[in-house]
Amino acid sequence: MGLSSDFTQPRPGAPGAPTPLIGALLRIPFETVRDRMLAGLHQRGYSDLIAAHLDVFQYPGPENRRPVELATEIGMSKQALNYLLGQLEQLGYLTRETDDSDQRSKRIVLTPRGRAAIGAIREIVQDVEAEWEQELGAPKFAQLRDLLTQLHAITTAPAHGDEPRTLHYEG
Repeated sequence: MGLSSDFTQPRPGAPGAPTPLIGALLRIPFETVRDRMLAGLHQRGYSDLIAAHLDVFQYPGPENRRPVELATEIGMSKQALNYLLGQLEQLGYLTRETDDSDQRSKRIVLTPRGRAAIGAIREIVQDVEAEWEQELGAPKFAQLRDLLTQLHAITTAPAHGDEPRTLHYEG
């Protein structure tokens, strides 16, 4: 029986522990924001939402989008997205309506409850940002936002003639 990584790797911060790589440095704050979003939504009465639904609501949001476009942008299969859209439709957050420009396609339309949930997400994330700005100080937080904005531009720019890559998340 092999040893798990918990036994073979030193704990972060322990003497001899490797410095976290950029993936961990980005992932951990992302997970914190996501956890806070879900907890905040539940506190505000959106207790029927689950973590997977947050993918549908990520920036810039699903409003007036075709499901196939949204699936591509968020890196999800059409089938998985349609499953989540069906759940959100049953819960009253959105509807899927025929696209006026292409009768074979549907467009996502947020209901008032869906728009309110997205508004709540923005408020929750703004609260997290305010806390982090308090912890880091305004100049460092502004620098962090600037660096992340630059990284967003780099990672979403077309690479040598490719289609633009997407890296969006509300928050």
